[in-house]
This record gives sequence, structure tokens and C-alpha cells, in this order.
Amino acid sequence: YREAQGELNACKNNTADLTNRNTALNGQIADLNKQVDYLKQNNSQVLNQLKDLSVISGSQAESIRKSMENISSKDAYIKDLQSSISRKDSLNMALVMNLKGAIGNLDDKDINIKVDKGVVYIDISDKLLFKSGSYDITDRAKDVLGKVAKVLNNQPDIEFMVEGHTDSVAYKGTQLVDNWDLSVKRATSVVRVLQNQYGLDPKRMTAAGRGQYIPIADNSTADGRAANRRTRIVVLPQLDQFFKLLEKK
Repeated sequence: YREAQGELNACKNNTADLTNRNTALNGQIADLNKQVDYLKQNNSQVLNQLKDLSVISGSQAESIRKSMENISSKDAYIKDLQSSISRKDSLNMALVMNLKGAIGNLDDKDINIKVDKGVVYIDISDKLLFKSGSYDITDRAKDVLGKVAKVLNNQPDIEFMVEGHTDSVAYKGTQLVDNWDLSVKRATSVVRVLQNQYGLDPKRMTAAGRGQYIPIADNSTADGRAANRRTRIVVLPQLDQFFKLLEKK
């Protein structure tokens, strides 16, 4: 009886284990059924997509291939342009540092060198360059222009424009007509010094008069008028090289 009772208890334990296993297997079966249903749904979607793709003609497929190739080439082109712009920015900064190093510790009110929107500007006050109402360059200014010319001569591919600017006070002399004339004469005076005394190639230079029409300060104050009376050397962007880059692509 005791042996039979032990066997009965063992059978009950085995039954309990089998029940637990059966419950676990039923759970796994339910999970697998869910996965099967999910795969069936995805399979239907894939089949529908394949049906849609099957209607694409050979010419359409070729057009898609060419479009992908164009996207790749344009991406490479954009990266090339970005590299060129970065290289240009680096050259501009090197030019600015060379100019500042050549000119030395000069008052920023008399000369200011900067990069704005990828263009290098050298602003020289007329107080340094000229006497009031005159377009004759002072000896001190010639020394400064010589230092600028030395840097520009080391960059033979650079072209630049010399701009004359005045304040809004009307010209009162007798030699010229107005501020337009004065600004142009001041620009050509600077160009002649750069060409005749410091050997800059005249093909690289443009002289321009801006008159009073592009002020950088308020003409109603003495300080503002002094800031507006200036000569600006603008290092011109090398657009021909940029267009050559475009032509290559």
C-alpha cells in the first residue's frame, strides 16, 4: 500500500509538470501563430508591391537609374563646391593675416582689414590718405600703401578694386565738380601710386568712385562723416575660376 501510495504521488507530480509544460507550449504556439499572421500580412504587402513594380516599363526603370546616378553626381559636385569654398575662405583668412602682419600695429580708425561674406576689404581713412578736400596722397599714406602692395604683389592671381568714398558735405573746391569727382580722383590717385611706385600690374586694378552714396556711419555727426570719408580696396572674387568649376560639371 505504501509503495502504491508513493507511486500515486509520483504520478500526480508528473501530471502537474506535464500540465505546466502543456500550458507553456500552448503559450508558445499562440506566439508562433501571431508571428505567422504577421508574416502573412507582410507577405501580402510585398506581393502587392511587386505587382506595382511589375507595371514599370524598361524605359521607366532606365529613367530611375539615371536619376539615381544624377543624384550621386550632384552630391559629389556639392561636396566639391563646399571644398572649394572652404579653400577660398582659408586663402582669404591667410591674406588678411598677411596684410595685418605687414601693416603692423596701426590704429583701427585709420585702417581696417576684414572679411565680409567671403570678400576681403581694406578700409583706409581719408584722414590718413589725403588732406581735407584734396586727392594728393600724403607721404605717410604712401608708406602704408607700399606695405599693402607688397602683400598683393605676392598674390599675382588676385584682382582688386579701389573705391573712393566721401561724406555728404558738398565739395567746395574749384578743380572738381562734386563729391563724385572727388571720390573718383582719390581712387585713381591710389591706383597710380600702387602702379607707378610699387609695381602692381594695372590689369589687376579697377578704380571706382562711390561718392557719398554708400555711407557706413551717420553723416549728421563729425565722427560719422570722418568714418564715411575712406578709400576701400576690395579683393574681387575670382568668378572666372568659379565658372570654370561649373563648366567641368
